[in-house]
Amino acid sequence: MSEKTSKKKGALLGLYAQTSLHPGTGTALGTVDLPVQRERHTAWPVIGGTAIKGVLRDACREARADGSGGRAKADKEDKELVAAFGPPTDEADKHAGALSFTDARILAFPVRSLKGVFAWVSCAEVLDRLVRDAAMAGLRADITIPRPEASRASVAQGCPHLVGDSQLVLEEFDFERNGGDSGPVAEWISRQLLPRSEAFKPSVERFNKSLVVLHSDDFTHFVKYATEVTARIKLNYDTKTVEKGALFYQEFLPPETLFYSVVLANSARSGGANALDAADVMSVLKRSLPDILQIGGDETTGKGYCATCLSTYGGEQ
Repeated sequence: MSEKTSKKKGALLGLYAQTSLHPGTGTALGTVDLPVQRERHTAWPVIGGTAIKGVLRDACREARADGSGGRAKADKEDKELVAAFGPPTDEADKHAGALSFTDARILAFPVRSLKGVFAWVSCAEVLDRLVRDAAMAGLRADITIPRPEASRASVAQGCPHLVGDSQLVLEEFDFERNGGDSGPVAEWISRQLLPRSEAFKPSVERFNKSLVVLHSDDFTHFVKYATEVTARIKLNYDTKTVEKGALFYQEFLPPETLFYSVVLANSARSGGANALDAADVMSVLKRSLPDILQIGGDETTGKGYCATCLSTYGGEQ
């Protein structure tokens, strides 16, 4: 295999929550019994890379099952699937998969707005990481990132959330518009990370005008305290009263939340004369990627359904 064909390929995987999302931690340190995963140093929501890889493998296996032997057969005999994700557990010592997935990072978070229903908020630090992660995937994010001060906001031209000429009200907080323009940033994100189906066109158009860039402290407040917290109970079947100790609180990220993960493809590690190169491995993911992934808990109650988008490919930097 030539150096050219063995070079790594990278892409960004956009995950757009269509229903409430619970990427849980399994532990509780506060009043919420089942919180969502968060980065230790920022407290920003995150989805673990192992969860991303697991649900993608299962979804791609389902998409490639041919009906005779189904998913179990595809897991063992589909050479492209095995090359991309690795062999099944009982043969895991043979070789690793050629695809790598980073933790999915928060990019835009929906927040209630006094005007225009809701806006997406982000901050310069989140966008700086996006540029850095895009470079890791071999993509160039040639964007100028607004850097507003605390209690100020950068919006796009024609922003529908302005009250008067320069005020925004998000949740119970007032923000003054500054001179930055979030429109070019929103347009780059929508081209690379928002679903491209016809059904998503109105959402893409809305996103391009509704992305608001805040100071990192203001952004952090919203992603920590503007999530959904739902009381859950278990009823006694006979008395229809709450079982003792069966009341608990669960945290969800709201619909319209946008995450992204870096995807890196190596040449297949299975070896052999016909082993896939990095571009072929990435192509396997692109062809098998479903339009909708279910991530996190509570699948049977309609939680965690995310629309997917794989960005254009880049070479390793």
